[in-house]
Amino acid sequence: MAALIYSFCALTALTCAVLLLRAYQRSRLALLFWSGLCFLGLTASNFILVLDRIVYPEVDLSGPRLWCAFIGLMLLVFGLAWERD
Repeated sequence: MAALIYSFCALTALTCAVLLLRAYQRSRLALLFWSGLCFLGLTASNFILVLDRIVYPEVDLSGPRLWCAFIGLMLLVFGLAWERD
């Protein structure tokens, strides 16, 4: 059951990233770009979570997983600061 939930979380983050980046292509709003990149980082983090908990439970992948999430969130913070009026 956990594998299904982790997989759905990764797919949801990927869907959000794709939708945000497609909206950016149409409107060229920079905040959509930074949000899409953030969700790509969260997708990578969720994918590594699936690898960490399900595929390779004996290997600790929490470091790379947290770094992916951190980088994704920092991209969003940078985008928010950059777009500040």
